[in-house]
Amino acid sequence: MRTDTTPIVRLEDYRPSDFLIDHLELDVRLHPTQTRVVATLRMRPNPEGRPDAPLVLDGDELNLKAVSLDGRILTGEEFDASPQSLKIAQAPRQPFTLTIETEIDPTANTKLMGLYRSGGNYCTQCEAEGFRRITYFLDRPDILSVYTTRIEAERSEAPVLLGNGNPVESGPVEGTDRHYAVWHDPHPKPSYLFALVGGSLGRVGKTFTTMSGRKVELAVYVEPGKEDRADYALDALERSMRWDERVFGREYDLDVFNIVAVSDFNMGAMENKGLNIFNDKYVLASPETATDQDYANIEAIIAHEYFHNWSGNRVTCRDWFQLCLKEGLTVFRDQEFSSDERSRPVHRIAEVKTLRARQFLEDASPLAHPVRPSQYREINNFYTATVYEKGAEIVRMLKTIIGDDDFRRGMDLYFDRCDGTAATVEDFLAAFTDVTGRDLTQFARWYEQSGTPRVAVKGHYDEAAQTYRLDFTQNTPPTPGQPTKEAMAIPVALGLVSHDGSPLGAACDRVDARGVFLFDEPADSITFTNVPALPVPSLFRGFSAPVKLSLDLPNEELLVLLRHDTDSFNRWQAAQTVAMRLLAALSTGAQKLDEEIDAFSEALCAFMDSDALADPAFAALVLTLPSEADVAQDIGKDVDPDAIHRARTDMRRRIGKASSQRLHGLYEALAVSGSYSPDAESAGRRSLRNACLDLLAAADRSMGETLAVTQFETASNMTDRLASLSVLTTLPGAAREETLSRFGERYRNEPLVLDKWFALQAAIPEDGTLERVTRLMEHPGFSIANPNRVRSLIGSFAMLNQVQFNRTDGAGYRFLASIVLRADALNPQLAARLLTAFSTWRMMEGTRRRHAEEALQSIAQKPNLSRDVGDIVSRTLDQGQAK
Repeated sequence: MRTDTTPIVRLEDYRPSDFLIDHLELDVRLHPTQTRVVATLRMRPNPEGRPDAPLVLDGDELNLKAVSLDGRILTGEEFDASPQSLKIAQAPRQPFTLTIETEIDPTANTKLMGLYRSGGNYCTQCEAEGFRRITYFLDRPDILSVYTTRIEAERSEAPVLLGNGNPVESGPVEGTDRHYAVWHDPHPKPSYLFALVGGSLGRVGKTFTTMSGRKVELAVYVEPGKEDRADYALDALERSMRWDERVFGREYDLDVFNIVAVSDFNMGAMENKGLNIFNDKYVLASPETATDQDYANIEAIIAHEYFHNWSGNRVTCRDWFQLCLKEGLTVFRDQEFSSDERSRPVHRIAEVKTLRARQFLEDASPLAHPVRPSQYREINNFYTATVYEKGAEIVRMLKTIIGDDDFRRGMDLYFDRCDGTAATVEDFLAAFTDVTGRDLTQFARWYEQSGTPRVAVKGHYDEAAQTYRLDFTQNTPPTPGQPTKEAMAIPVALGLVSHDGSPLGAACDRVDARGVFLFDEPADSITFTNVPALPVPSLFRGFSAPVKLSLDLPNEELLVLLRHDTDSFNRWQAAQTVAMRLLAALSTGAQKLDEEIDAFSEALCAFMDSDALADPAFAALVLTLPSEADVAQDIGKDVDPDAIHRARTDMRRRIGKASSQRLHGLYEALAVSGSYSPDAESAGRRSLRNACLDLLAAADRSMGETLAVTQFETASNMTDRLASLSVLTTLPGAAREETLSRFGERYRNEPLVLDKWFALQAAIPEDGTLERVTRLMEHPGFSIANPNRVRSLIGSFAMLNQVQFNRTDGAGYRFLASIVLRADALNPQLAARLLTAFSTWRMMEGTRRRHAEEALQSIAQKPNLSRDVGDIVSRTLDQGQAK
């Protein structure tokens, strides 16, 4: 049995660095296999550090060439060096200059951390601990330094040389075919925000004028020939900058802002100061190659990385335990931006769907951890939905509790007070305490306690007194390392809805003018007066807190909310709750649900008649049933994915049949004419039209196939073309295979489009899909070394294909285990993320559980696992769980 022995890093053990680095000069001479890096560190002892401490710099697989101290070359007796560290036992006790020369091989760097090559271009990824793969350094986020970087390369290989900050000078290297560029960043930053890029790149750009009148040159760099696919990203950047000035008062602070798209990237993007590096899937877009969702993702992620300039760069985090301070806060900011740019109700539903699918699942698994962890073994494994999405929900709850005006005043104080520092969660909350006078001690538990709180509510109506009482209780289940929980401060946005939609004059002194009740006890009650008839409670409007709600309303009353609630989120939630109840009952063998399904179908028909065209994007969400993964999570134990798949297929068929005429009418009415536009209104019409196509195909295979093939052949954009192909993947037969083949041939030279093609096939819920996936791994467009390709094919199979990944014979589990081990040798971060597909294994019924555990054990017993994979497999098996 393998036990992970990687040392545990604990928040309680934090102490300031013994040394500081005020300025760093880097001279990077790019070469495919022998890049030379000369780092000149201007250092001094930290007054808050230990007076007799040695200087220990971090490294990772480094090849040291020379070290000098204040201009004097050190001998081997004066320092101790390994690929992982550089130690000087007798470091000076006054300011000094340390110069270090290292050599690295960017071509061999398949981990995609530090400096590596992507498509022949040089680029970097330093978060969280990648800078130590470039040079020896105090690679921790509380070391803030001013950087000056000289980059040199063969002009023919890398005509473009980019770095952090502002360009200082550039020119030829005399007597050679090489050239150089010098970049200076005047803003002190941690090493994880360092970046450089060198290569042959196309450019699109424009000038942006800030709110104070400063001119900033904006540019997006892409693979030559794809410049026309970068226009939307550039436009999204400009809109993001303008929005941050208007909503948060934050102005950009350099003369240039550059974005570079690369094809080999472990993450979505990286917010390096003034030089954002992006996975090209979040930059490149054209109607022929990108879907509406791709455009929305580009907009959101461009915004996210730009917003980091203040929430992450100007104010960074003191240590990696504070990761939510930059990521959760910035996710909240990008969500608000997208909500303003698009439909706020629709975007809010999308946010919650993501939270429940990823973060709630994480909270219920062995990988559960607080938003601010108290300990970790491998920080790369804590870039999680809990840190990002739940972290954003905490910021949203804070705004809900204190109100919009005080939230803005608190944010202003936080940015002003902490500008240029490495901050903590306590610093963040202190700004809002000082602005409002509120004690946020209990609210801070959201950062400290893992798990999803469960809120149970019961209503009691007194007809004689015309009062309506709501009784609340809360509890949070035990999670790894946290067996007991304390009560949380939970904002409940709520209202009462009459059965006919008429206004109610109800009042409650415990609910503020915005309709918010702060529930901060284990149990509490509130009473409404002047309630003339039994109402239907509408709770957690807008999903005002990330909790699981237990409210025993009959389906009839939930459908009242669908018809009459003024809160769009709860209208959608009502339909989802009814659908989930029916799907869970069907999946676990319940019989005689015909009347309930018919009533639900009738309600959806009525909704289509009255509301579908008013907000098509919202209607598409209402008509989409909970996913198979959602149903599995709701059932929670002894899950049979095959039964869930059958139940959902049957429900789609029955709803489609009951509403076929309306669906067909909407499908025809929603055709978008004219040239393609990714705007929210047009995208919403396409979304609803394609939801109708899906239900029509579920109801009548022959009609669905005909409609889908026709749409595929006539589509003028990738959204409609891919949607029709997605529908065809649910309809086995010659039409499906022929259309898949045509799509693959048409886009054989478009890697990002092939990713969509791989993903669709990997998600086909049929016997034979695993063999299909194995064959596709031999496709010329697939590479195990490229994270996008692996996520699209292997990740889609493991994360989305509930039936085939969770096969009763265990073949899906064994396949993923083999891929994880193969990927671990190349790219540990990618392998660890694939491995999280096993997080639900304990939910499965016994046979599947046994096979999953065997697959996990086969990984755990493999010698020389990376820290990334070793940590995940250990926690997933509940081995070595930090206590």
